[in-house]
Amino acid sequence: MINTIEEYLAELKKELSGSDRATVQDALADAEEYLRTALNNARESAPAAQEAEALAGIIGRYGSPGEVAAAYKEIETRTPPALTRVAKKVEPVAVPVSAGLVAAAPITAPVAVVAARPLYARFFGIFWDARAWGALLYLLFAMGLGIIYFTWAVTGLSVSAGLLVLIVGIPLFALFLLSVRGIALMEGRLVEALIGVRMPRRPLFSRRDIGGWQKVKNLFSERQTWTAILYMLLQMPLGIIYFAVIVTLAGASVWLIGRPIWELGFGIPAFVTQSYVFYTQEWAMPFVMIGGVLLLTATMHVAKYIGRLHGNFAKVMLVRE
Repeated sequence: MINTIEEYLAELKKELSGSDRATVQDALADAEEYLRTALNNARESAPAAQEAEALAGIIGRYGSPGEVAAAYKEIETRTPPALTRVAKKVEPVAVPVSAGLVAAAPITAPVAVVAARPLYARFFGIFWDARAWGALLYLLFAMGLGIIYFTWAVTGLSVSAGLLVLIVGIPLFALFLLSVRGIALMEGRLVEALIGVRMPRRPLFSRRDIGGWQKVKNLFSERQTWTAILYMLLQMPLGIIYFAVIVTLAGASVWLIGRPIWELGFGIPAFVTQSYVFYTQEWAMPFVMIGGVLLLTATMHVAKYIGRLHGNFAKVMLVRE
């Protein structure tokens, strides 16, 4: 029998073992909010009632840890991140019947079968991959977001540290830590929307039955608070690198693809040195353009790969263990 909310959350976390970390965080936050709110209401309506008995009734209405975990796993299969929804061809596959059983007809079950595409189709098919375009968009905006995050983190830390000796320092520090939580949630939603990595979809539950000082201590002691601040500080240099890499590769691709326009239309040479001006030979124009197309395609693959790496990095830094 579960006697406390902490026991219920521990059991629910155990039942969700193997699930995505963001799913576990959302499930625990939902369960804690419901159980604590319902238990506080039960205490107000019947103060003399035993907490364990009241909690048992609440759990009966909410569901056991196993039932709740099964429901969340089912929901996750139906609502994955939008950019990870890949259509798969489903075909019936015969399942062999064991020798000791007799069956009148073969048993079949739908199994997802993904046809292998040739290499060239996978290479150039990146232009029809929504995850690649989402990652490209995120990498282009990462530098601007990084500057905002870095400025806010440095300003908040410096002002809070300077005012901690005053009575207003602790409330300001708490507000700063709460703002970090909000930025982490917003950044997670952006990462999930553009990169397709599952991130928390709801804020962490904050208990209302504890004092303000205890809330500040909880914010200060949680690993996620400090990893989120570190993420905000690192986002600016990472954003600058992402932007430089993508813009350089994309610019070089456009420069190569548009050589006929730049040279024949506007007379812009391929490159210039102190003594010579070089133009592309006419016979080499098609090869230069093909090289530009290949480089642009490779740039899309690079953007998708970097986006996936950054999504995994964001999950480590912004999602509670």
